Amino acid sequence: MKLDVINLDGSTAGAIELSEDLFGLEPRADILHRVVRWQRNKAQAGTHKVKTRSEVSYSTKKIYRQKGTGGARHGSRRAPIFRKGGIYKGPTPRSHAHDLTKKFRALGLRHALSAKAKAGELVVIENAEAEGKTASLAKQVANLGWKRALVIDGASVNEGFLNASRNIDGLDILPTMGANVYDILKRDTLVITKAGVEALEARLK
Repeated sequence: MKLDVINLDGSTAGAIELSEDLFGLEPRADILHRVVRWQRNKAQAGTHKVKTRSEVSYSTKKIYRQKGTGGARHGSRRAPIFRKGGIYKGPTPRSHAHDLTKKFRALGLRHALSAKAKAGELVVIENAEAEGKTASLAKQVANLGWKRALVIDGASVNEGFLNASRNIDGLDILPTMGANVYDILKRDTLVITKAGVEALEARLK
């Protein structure tokens, strides 16, 4: 598929031929869902913790005699049935991550790129370079109509563009190796530099 290339000032910079294997697939929601779920589960801290009956602060004294009370035979106020007692089978620190094959993750990235291309939310720019001035870059972004955009550059990100974009709300930039399904899908516009397109094609070929 062919797409126009623009500069940050909005002027045309030619056209580029995009690979059908990366940008021309029919997006599948089930594949995207599995990859996003894998990403979010891997990022989950899993540090939630409750105190069991061996950890709560309470006396270890037997609360009343074994026989003769007419009530149940209890030996500890730490039991889960008592107020302020330990919690039975509550959450403990653990990893929520699960496995997903490398090929499937790459397939998910291809479908995410294709989903943006099909929705008309893909923009290719000549390069992502700036002088480090936030005001000028913010004006260019506003003129281009990018409200929530992700910019994917080549192997490395231009330092001036990175510094200028830091205080612009809704604009994020990643190198090619940082490109992922979740970040692509949660932005309204996906912006890729020509170097980024070449690097993505080399990464996902």
